[in-house]
Amino acid sequence: MSGLKIPVAGTTLENGLRVVIAPDAAAPVVTVGVYYKIGFRLEPRGRSGFAHLFEHMMFQGSANAPKTMHIKLINSSGGVLNGSTHYDVTNYFQAVPSNALERVLWLEADRMRSLKVDEENLRNQRDVVKEEVRVNVLNQPYGGFPWLDLPPVAFRNWANAHNFYGDFSDLDAASVADVQTFFKTYYAPNNAVLLMLGDVKPEEGFPLARKYFGDIPAGAAPVFADPSEPEQTEERCGTVEEKFGTLPALAVGYPVPQRRTKDWCAMALLDQALHGGRAGRVYYRLVLDRQVAVEADGGIDDLFGYNGPTQMVTKVLHKPEYSSEATLAEFDRVIQEVREQGVSADELEQLKVKFRSDYYSTLEGSRGGSIPRYGLMHLLACLTLFDDQPELVNSILDGFLAVTREDVERAAQNYLRREKRAVIFRQPVRGSKEAAA
Repeated sequence: MSGLKIPVAGTTLENGLRVVIAPDAAAPVVTVGVYYKIGFRLEPRGRSGFAHLFEHMMFQGSANAPKTMHIKLINSSGGVLNGSTHYDVTNYFQAVPSNALERVLWLEADRMRSLKVDEENLRNQRDVVKEEVRVNVLNQPYGGFPWLDLPPVAFRNWANAHNFYGDFSDLDAASVADVQTFFKTYYAPNNAVLLMLGDVKPEEGFPLARKYFGDIPAGAAPVFADPSEPEQTEERCGTVEEKFGTLPALAVGYPVPQRRTKDWCAMALLDQALHGGRAGRVYYRLVLDRQVAVEADGGIDDLFGYNGPTQMVTKVLHKPEYSSEATLAEFDRVIQEVREQGVSADELEQLKVKFRSDYYSTLEGSRGGSIPRYGLMHLLACLTLFDDQPELVNSILDGFLAVTREDVERAAQNYLRREKRAVIFRQPVRGSKEAAA
């Protein structure tokens, strides 16, 4: 067993806001996060891109903190801040000297209570988001590959398959009333968790949470669409054009078992075996051994941070002298080998050691070197919003360490099946490149 004893304390305010504190007095720094249970997957039909749009809107000012004040106050305190949108959550976080904790809580409470949602802010941030799409996806080599290209092929449920950045038509059609409704529905205290990690004790943090957040009215419980997928019975394939890159690429996605099951734990170790960097079977076979590819990586993205259908994805950038079909055939040999032979006892132990090391690194890790304890914060938030059990941070690792060779073999047989996967080919537009040359 892992034997972890991370101190974690939690409570729930009368308005439904859950508060989680992980004290650590090693340094006079506190990381504060607010996670809302709304992400790409959870935004309603006709509102594609709203989750990401709101990540931007939340920095546009509130009743008592005009535009840019939040950022200026954090920076002037010697802190840093940011936000990000995920499949099932959107988060806002900052790290500051612990003597600035109350300032952060006041700022976060003010925008939860009274975000400034008006026509000017909507128009500006809609344009910012659209420009971000143009820069990061539409005019970037392999932009959006495969995280935007694969879901429409892999999934049949709109919640999982739609364009997560948002269709421009949905963004353009959004009115101030639409955005205000979205904010009122999903940015309520009863749909959120407040986290404080670092130099703060529960007996200090909980009263401060009540002081600043306790009078924010709860909203009606959001109603989320069922994200489950129908049973897949045949391989799904698609092709998209690559306008800028010169090398062909492909991505393969296999379904990941339901979280917190024995198969889920086994699949995570299979992921390690296949995608463990240069030592992983995929990289070794395709890049080092057969030399058909120049890049081959992948895995289960944010293993602990999703709460619905997801995939273990392999991305391959291969040499143009090999067809995509030939490259896929080499990949299939890797999959067939692990399906037929599983992993040895020695390899399984090595996988567990690596997984445990990675888990510890996650708990201790920062974000970009500037947000201490970000990994622990993210895990605590997801375990709270998805399971209402932040204390699982100390025991969830045990399920992975208990995986047997038989568990791995069963997971490989049941989930690494051709009829359950999706494949996307990204083909360079050779004609235009040759003409330009």
